[in-house]
Amino acid sequence: MNVLIAEDDERLAEALEKILEDNGYEIDKVADGQAAVDYATVGAYDVIVMDVMMPRLDGFEATRELRRANISTPILLLTARDAVGDKITGLDAGADDYMTKPFSPAELMAHLRALSRRQGEVQFEALSVGDLTLGLEDYELSCSGSGKHLQLSFKEFSILKILMSSPGTIVSKDTLITKAWGQASSAGDNNVEAYISFLRKKLKHLGSACKIETVRRAGYRFVSE
Repeated sequence: MNVLIAEDDERLAEALEKILEDNGYEIDKVADGQAAVDYATVGAYDVIVMDVMMPRLDGFEATRELRRANISTPILLLTARDAVGDKITGLDAGADDYMTKPFSPAELMAHLRALSRRQGEVQFEALSVGDLTLGLEDYELSCSGSGKHLQLSFKEFSILKILMSSPGTIVSKDTLITKAWGQASSAGDNNVEAYISFLRKKLKHLGSACKIETVRRAGYRFVSE
C-alpha cells in the first residue's frame, strides 16, 4: 500500500513513516499542504495521512483542493485539536476520517485498515494506460498493440510510474526530481531529460501509441492516443 504523509512536525513525520514502513507500507513524505496537493495530484496513493495545521495550505484547504481536482484518495486528517467544529470542518472539506493527536500506533493502523476496507483493499500490481501496462513489482513495460515487452531500470520505472499515474497532467521537472531521486538529491534537469529520452526510445521500440510530451517551461505530460 502506498501512503502519502503530509506533516510539518519533522519528528512526528519520521515516527509516522517508521510505523507505516514497519507494517509494509511504501511512503512519500511532505511538509506542507501545497506539496501534499502536488504529490497527490501526480502520484497514485491508497491513503493520504494529513495534518491540519501546516504551512502554505492547511489540511482543510488541501483536502478541498484535492476534492476539487477529483482526487478521490481516502484522506485521514490528524490534529491536536478535538473540537467538534474542527471535525465537522474536516469532514465537510472531503476528508474520510479524523484522528486526534496524540494517538497510538495501533490506533493509526486501525484507522488505515478501515479506510482500506472502504476501498475494497484493492492493491494494483500493474498500471495500465492506453496500450501500455507497467508492472509495479517486476518493472516490466508491455505494449498490447505490438505484443512486445521490455525491462525498465528502477529510475526509468519511477519516472514512468509518476507520469502514467496521471495521464494528461503536466508534471514539472522539479516534481520528477523530488519523487524519483529524493528531496536531498543533487540531480538536475539534465538527469530528467536523459531519462525522458531513454523512455521515449523504449516507447518507440515497443511500438506504443502513447507519448511523453514536452510542455515548454512547464514539464512533461503522458498522453495516450
